[in-house]
Amino acid sequence: MDTDKRHFAALILARGGSKGIPLKNIKILAGQPLLSWSLRAAIDSKCFDSVWVSTDHDEIARVATEWGGQVHRRSADVSRDSSSSLDTIKEFALHHPEVDVIGLVQCTSPITHPWMLQEPSAMMRERGFDSVFSVTRKHLFRWKPSPNTAGELVGADNLDPNNRPRRQDWDGELYENGQFYMFSRQLLDQGLLQGGKVGYFEVGPEYSVDIDSEIDWPIAEQRVTKYGYFGVESKKDIKMVVFDVDGVITDNQVHINEKGEEFRSYNRCDLEGVKQLKETGIIVRLLSQDTSMADMKLINEKMGCLLENGAKNKCSVLGKWVDELGLEWSQVAYMGNDISDVPAMRKCGLSAAPADARTEARYAARFNATDRGGRGAVRQLCDHIMHLISTK
Repeated sequence: MDTDKRHFAALILARGGSKGIPLKNIKILAGQPLLSWSLRAAIDSKCFDSVWVSTDHDEIARVATEWGGQVHRRSADVSRDSSSSLDTIKEFALHHPEVDVIGLVQCTSPITHPWMLQEPSAMMRERGFDSVFSVTRKHLFRWKPSPNTAGELVGADNLDPNNRPRRQDWDGELYENGQFYMFSRQLLDQGLLQGGKVGYFEVGPEYSVDIDSEIDWPIAEQRVTKYGYFGVESKKDIKMVVFDVDGVITDNQVHINEKGEEFRSYNRCDLEGVKQLKETGIIVRLLSQDTSMADMKLINEKMGCLLENGAKNKCSVLGKWVDELGLEWSQVAYMGNDISDVPAMRKCGLSAAPADARTEARYAARFNATDRGGRGAVRQLCDHIMHLISTK
């Protein structure tokens, strides 16, 4: 790689005008914006000199920046429903003459891992390939329909019906799965994404997912949870999990009884999630800016966690705990919901926010719950951490 001085750029196309699923490119999938799955894989692969998101939408641009990508603001000419990917890529290349090789990484294929991009990059850098793209092997028999009679077949395309092969005796066929394409600028100038010395990189069917409509979403979420790349933090041990109280443990509402006494409520399933974390040996602690929370102390007694009230500088309190316990910041997970939580969220190895958190907190989070604070968000983070532990 040291001898190849060409500029390799990853490019993710993320238009804001999706019709099937509005703003699907930043819709939350398994706790993260859809865009983040491909973007993080591209960045962590370390095989690109730059990583770009091409978009026409301010919120998508903001998410791209928060997750470490550079933003190319595409023009209205290539942001229409009828605009092709090729036209959009050409516009990007026109504005970035320093780029020699483009790795087009599909935003709607969220189960992309860094190693999937590293090998194709090496094929182009070291083995002279002009283009490499992802494929999935399928064992499907193809038949030809009659052009004249509905429901009638005129023959088979890829098998002899008299000698049907067993699956284990047939290699199957390679199909483009659209997950990624790498190609040289010279090919792009010819209007091609594939050409010259063409290579392929085979991706297992468990990783081959494309989100096109709402029906694809739950399937993708299930697959991502099991096979997705959760980033470098998934390789680090989470030793301590800290939750803000107002808006995370509780729903940020204050109730008043007939005696004029104030009280807050909590969710039992959240407490069960905390219990599971503690059973694995993870330290769980709570923070609150409030100084008068007698009701929260009662809730905390059920949790059995250390609670620090009056924490005006939450990042400072977290730093004190990190030092006392001899931990690294990367071993800490923190869930917050407001602007005051953002500094702590940015320092921790895993940051999280409830669905109803302030915008600043949601964009600082690397795990976004689909449930609200005090309504299951804590349990979702606990389940996520348990998943990371079980898949190490």
